[in-house]
Amino acid sequence: MNIQNYIYGRFIDPVSNEWIDNYNPSVGQVYGQTPNSGKEDVEKAFQAANKAFPSWSNTSIDERSRILLKIAQLITEKQSELAAAESKDNGKPLALATAIDIPRASANFRFFANAITQFASEAHESVGMDAMNFTLRQPLGVVGCISPWNLPLYLFTWKIAPALAAGNCVVAKPSEVTPMTAFLLGEICNRAGLPKGVLNIVHGLGTTTGQAIVAHPKIKAISFTGGTQTGAHIARVAAPMFKKLSLELGGKNPNIIFSDCDYENMLHTTVRSSFANQGQICLCGSRIFVERGIYQRFKVDFVEAVSKLKIGDPANPKTDIGALVSDQHLKKVTSYIANAHKYGGTVLFGGNNVQVEGLEHGYYLQPTIIEVQDNQCKLNQEEIFGPVVTIMPFDTEEEVLQMANDITYGLSATLWTNNLNRTMQMVKQIQAGIVWINTWLLRDLRTPFGGVKNSGVGREGGFEALRFFTEPKNICIKYQTSENGLTTKK
Repeated sequence: MNIQNYIYGRFIDPVSNEWIDNYNPSVGQVYGQTPNSGKEDVEKAFQAANKAFPSWSNTSIDERSRILLKIAQLITEKQSELAAAESKDNGKPLALATAIDIPRASANFRFFANAITQFASEAHESVGMDAMNFTLRQPLGVVGCISPWNLPLYLFTWKIAPALAAGNCVVAKPSEVTPMTAFLLGEICNRAGLPKGVLNIVHGLGTTTGQAIVAHPKIKAISFTGGTQTGAHIARVAAPMFKKLSLELGGKNPNIIFSDCDYENMLHTTVRSSFANQGQICLCGSRIFVERGIYQRFKVDFVEAVSKLKIGDPANPKTDIGALVSDQHLKKVTSYIANAHKYGGTVLFGGNNVQVEGLEHGYYLQPTIIEVQDNQCKLNQEEIFGPVVTIMPFDTEEEVLQMANDITYGLSATLWTNNLNRTMQMVKQIQAGIVWINTWLLRDLRTPFGGVKNSGVGREGGFEALRFFTEPKNICIKYQTSENGLTTKK
């Protein structure tokens, strides 16, 4: 099946007629082609968005909200079709796409459809100065949204929904590795009555399509989720052009486990936070630090629990671990495992490629647990982004805090303890944008999302996203009053 670009409400081929093979990772075979769009395609998308902007930016908030709510409804109605497409494109279990990815994509549109109705201007009375200041929040214009392959529709809509809600028009690029659900979203937008040109979707490589979006002189802002190196490149290109930037980048997140935790809840959740979506979530707790008093017990129980995870056909409802997203990514992940001993690591479980009956060419890998001795080893410092975690013991709060922070990343952290004083002291000192206590990936869409250090700049979610996609303009009105406070007559 050939995917097409979605520009001005129509599906069209790329100008160059250049295409990229689209693989089904569960079988390791090509099942379609995706455009490799260039500057001409991005320019077409920009012109469509720019043409639509005056009308869309002046569309009433109620009408914008109504259309976004309709998109949310249609995503829910098409949940089965979209989940199947997501699983086929990404390799993730169908059950996961059905339960998490597609419902969250619908929730993103629903949330921002409602949030925009509560996004208010600010007013400041300058007492004694006979003046009133108020701040307008106006849409930027045409913005660029670039999303990754690990949570394709989930993160695509996480960017698009607030941009549209705020009155912007969008040129968006999904990952070329997982383009199908973004393609299907175009038809949903048409059915929902989204005006032509408000959303435009161009497919292709980051080095061609993505570069053209980032470098376009009239695209006002870039919202990007992906690797840290790519984020750094985007910043180098966009910063001299004075574009607004929101960069949600890599993570190498600590999972800190104290002896006083709710052990069974911690163990169950840690298996999930380590290997959900084949470990291909930027929020996975890939560095596990366990207080020495329970370290041996945890090591035995964790290996046993992980050994029970079922690796297999993503379409099988009993599958826990599906296929990795691509052969290239599989090779990257396995290279870390193959060299674990060089980094001072000991593989406690997993690490082997898996052949699934009937799907022998798929990209399957055992979930892998590696015991390490040094937080500075490559296994603990570099983002592997696969079903691989490290474990090591610690003795004191000071020691584990130092190890948690001694890394270039700072996206999220998880802390397991029932000591309130310890919790409050540590959350202030952990260098991360998000800290979960006795839970993981419990999200409230009103809260700011993002990281510190090499994990990015800016925040998404809630009003933070609407602030990013708008420009504040202060208006100051000076007026005259008489001594008794009434308007002076002239």
